[in-house]
Amino acid sequence: MGFHRRPAQSGLDRSTRVTVLSAAAATAAAALAAAPAGAAPQDKPSDTRAKVDRLYEQAEHATELYNKADERTDKLRAQVEQVKDSVARGQERINRMRGALGSLAGAQYRSGGIDPSLALLLSSDPEGYLERASVLDRLSARQAGELADLQRAQRGLAQERTEAGRKLAELEKSRTLVARHKRTVEHKLAEARQLLNSLTSDERAAYDRSSRTGGRGELPKAGGAPSSSRAAAAIAAARSALGRPYVWGANGPSGFDCSGLMQWSYAQAGVGLPRTSQAQRNAGRQVSLSEAQPGDLVTYRSDASHVGMYVGNGQVVHAPYPGAPVRYDPVGMMPVSGVTRI
Repeated sequence: MGFHRRPAQSGLDRSTRVTVLSAAAATAAAALAAAPAGAAPQDKPSDTRAKVDRLYEQAEHATELYNKADERTDKLRAQVEQVKDSVARGQERINRMRGALGSLAGAQYRSGGIDPSLALLLSSDPEGYLERASVLDRLSARQAGELADLQRAQRGLAQERTEAGRKLAELEKSRTLVARHKRTVEHKLAEARQLLNSLTSDERAAYDRSSRTGGRGELPKAGGAPSSSRAAAAIAAARSALGRPYVWGANGPSGFDCSGLMQWSYAQAGVGLPRTSQAQRNAGRQVSLSEAQPGDLVTYRSDASHVGMYVGNGQVVHAPYPGAPVRYDPVGMMPVSGVTRI
């Protein structure tokens, strides 16, 4: 998310539609193989800039996968904690039930001996007790009910333990995917920095200017009021972040990637947005670019791998790419894929 540059290369938009778990290995491997090692001696500055653009696009795509995997990891971690808490409560309940049955067994012993079936439950194989239906008539109705409750609780606890094991395995797999996508992004960004460092200061300045060129698409009408009070609050928050650094995978307050800035800004207005720019595109009502109002989210490229916030007068505020702080740029700086009103 966030290293916006040229229009996306064909083929990237479909890959975002598959699940993270099924596409992760192929995506990471292909991204690593595609990157150039550095600027070739015969490269023109324009060639080098084009290579940097491609690297930023590839890193942006990998960052989307990173954010998705990281978000899934957070959800799984919360689910694992819930299941573990449920297992602990279930074990406490079973311990209390067994304690009560133990007291009953003691009372039976003192009054003339313990029932053999109750002894079986407490000493050897409580799971198999109810299958021995022939001995139920030796127990009182109360005892039979308590034993049935205990067995149901034990079976439920066993299922919860199995579920906890499955969730833990999913969590470990998701953590592996997060690390893999992180390595891919870091690799791409390191190569982009190497290429940018091969440019002169004038060439780098020209590269930065080219990233701020507008004029694409049907621009909104100048000015305009925010679509709602929450949009106005989100705009104020985004403007307060001007000048803060781009940090991939970050959602503030000291640094941001593109979707992280949108999520943080709307959070200051009391509105929860999803983490990725692709999910943010579908987080509200779609409007045309010509109808954009301040506070609307503007996503870019066919795969919606970059996002900014429209602030009026043909400008968006966004976190562009590493080395470029949160800033204003023309809304038409690259092809717009959607405008979303929150």
